[in-house]
Amino acid sequence: MAGRRSPRRLAPRTRPKRLTYLRATLVYVADTQNVTLSLPRDLLKRVKRVAVERDTSISALLTEALIRLAGEDRRYTAARKRALAAMRSAPSLGTGGHPAWSRDELHER
Repeated sequence: MAGRRSPRRLAPRTRPKRLTYLRATLVYVADTQNVTLSLPRDLLKRVKRVAVERDTSISALLTEALIRLAGEDRRYTAARKRALAAMRSAPSLGTGGHPAWSRDELHER
């Protein structure tokens, strides 16, 4: 055993590669957060098949779906604000806010 190198003597040679790799991993991990998700077994099987077919991970599929959902929600909220603003600033119809007709007049038969 005297001729074999100990693992401690090998570590300094490989350490720079590991640090570079770990540094990149730490940056990635700092930008993400793990979430625990409970899914029905049959749904999980189907999602796994989809992930394999698309050559990606379940995590990537969920990330993509959640980004799309958040984008849709943001666009809906913006459209709702624009519609409400348009209603508040609608042009006057000349009635001063009081119609010149009654419901019965409109529904005469």
